[in-house]
Amino acid sequence: MAHSQPTAFRALRIAVLTVSDTRDLSNDSSGQFLVDALTQAGHQLADRAIVRDDIWQIRGRVCPWIAATDVDVVLITGGTGFAQRDVTPQAISPLIERSVDGFGELFRHISYGEIGLSTIQSRALAGISNGTLICGLPGSTNACKTAWEGILLSQLDNRTRPCNFVPHLGPPQQPAAPYCDTRG
Repeated sequence: MAHSQPTAFRALRIAVLTVSDTRDLSNDSSGQFLVDALTQAGHQLADRAIVRDDIWQIRGRVCPWIAATDVDVVLITGGTGFAQRDVTPQAISPLIERSVDGFGELFRHISYGEIGLSTIQSRALAGISNGTLICGLPGSTNACKTAWEGILLSQLDNRTRPCNFVPHLGPPQQPAAPYCDTRG
């Protein structure tokens, strides 16, 4: 069965959350990179926030975005390392209904070429909950650039073949569209 190819780009509504005890909007270069990159790609910024490295503050900001019908993707930067205060994976993992295991693996694979074995200390992760893609990225601007250019730019574009995340996003009651034609 042939799958129709979408011809028009579908702009997604993307929220950006920075997790940091020290950053604010004036010095949040990682969050600003993500905002600039997503808008340059044609997507819409749904919301932006900064919270402290605290499980409950992270969940308190992410949960309303997951529940909202006007947020397709949540990009979180910060809190994915091994420091005692790095709690982003612990905060968002219980919220994820379907894990995108390959996201963290692919991020570390790409990152290995840039920072070598230090990539092993990244706990980057992604998953889908209530039709919202949630991605936890490291806090460095270079790591956000690696994730955006190496994974997210193409996977958040409905024209990417054979597969992309877009058909999996939106209210769960919508019938899933064909998303992956691996026949060439």
